[in-house]
Amino acid sequence: MKNVLLFLLLFTPVPGFNSPDALLLKDLTLIDGNGGAPVAHADILIRDGIIAGIGAHLEAPGARAVNCTGKTVMPGIISSHVHVGMIGGTAKNPYTRKNILAQLKKYMDYGVTSILVMGSDQPMLFQSGFRDSSVSGLLPGARLYSAGYGFAAPTGGPAMPFIYHPATAEQAAMEVDSLAPIQPTVIKMWVDDFGGSTPKMDSSVYKTIIALAHQHDIRVASHLYYLSDAQSLVNNGLDIMAHSVRDKEIDASTLQQMKRRSIIYIPTLSLDEYAYIYARKPEWINDPFFKASLEPGVYEMITSDQYQDNIKHSPSYQRNVHAFETAMKNVKKVADAGIPVALGTDSGAQPVRAQGFSEHLEMELMVQAGLTPLQAITAATRNAATALNISQHTGTIEKGKVADLLLLDADPSKDIRNTRKIAVVYKAGQEVSKGILSR
Repeated sequence: MKNVLLFLLLFTPVPGFNSPDALLLKDLTLIDGNGGAPVAHADILIRDGIIAGIGAHLEAPGARAVNCTGKTVMPGIISSHVHVGMIGGTAKNPYTRKNILAQLKKYMDYGVTSILVMGSDQPMLFQSGFRDSSVSGLLPGARLYSAGYGFAAPTGGPAMPFIYHPATAEQAAMEVDSLAPIQPTVIKMWVDDFGGSTPKMDSSVYKTIIALAHQHDIRVASHLYYLSDAQSLVNNGLDIMAHSVRDKEIDASTLQQMKRRSIIYIPTLSLDEYAYIYARKPEWINDPFFKASLEPGVYEMITSDQYQDNIKHSPSYQRNVHAFETAMKNVKKVADAGIPVALGTDSGAQPVRAQGFSEHLEMELMVQAGLTPLQAITAATRNAATALNISQHTGTIEKGKVADLLLLDADPSKDIRNTRKIAVVYKAGQEVSKGILSR
């Protein structure tokens, strides 16, 4: 509820503020994000940044009309698991306002209009009002939602400066109480052992985090890997799986529990592919759409013989391949069970997890796993909006919702890779980009 109120306060439309003119997009193929078949020859009317009408042959005297014959529109992509300010920039600490703004602009150029940063943020984001200004659309680029500061085991989890490391349930309770005032979209936990390299979070700690977060009306997302951890977390009230189950295929009983408890599943398939794929020189390695997403020097690194050999001969190579293959099987099982799959990628956590491109690759991998293109698009729009708790206002193309739209030169329901053929990105009805390759 707090996230909904924040959105309402920050994004209540003011006439003329978000869009000085009414805009009428004519003769589109419409993919609305709800999973239904595309609608041909649709028109969309936008007023003050809000979708005011959808139909055929709409009339809107005074509106600026744009002929979109041959083009397809879908909701802006929403990525429900990313990181910002961890790569790039010239400063020793890349977590700077300038660097984060550049990354938000990059996401927007890839058609990603909203992101959820999963537990790696720093106080600057909240003390300066950056997060709130971004959500309200006052800053350029993708809207940034945040999980604040994540929770990990006392000597475990990632090396991030502002995450909590509670040793006891009592300490965890105090730290949840200290985090709640910044109103994070979710609370993020790292519970697994990172391949045996760190201790796991004690179950008494994560049970307390979940219980206390729910008292504050905040949902909880968890980094996980093992089926056994997933089962325990689900039984103790987890809301969002922030990664795939990767050690084993998910059994029918666990799927039933996940569905009964309304779990949202973020598979981050691209993360698991990145863990090994550069050793195999993927077909997209020289694609300008991919290369444009990389920080300086990264392309040269990942295409070097030394880097590729290091991956190929890594002790974790076979484990990583198995994890990816298992993740692909599990996302299909989860989708077939009627459990919402939401797009997230963990992009931005490492230079090889390319911001923006990863979101398009993730949809392609979902389709390779057996989902339909429309299911992948729904994961990237409506379901991801649900993960961010903003589906009342965005994530689908419906009357009364914010006009965050992605105009494409080809229909992605026929080929999911057509999401990369970006013509225009609209943020609250304003044209903000013609795609990353137009830079």
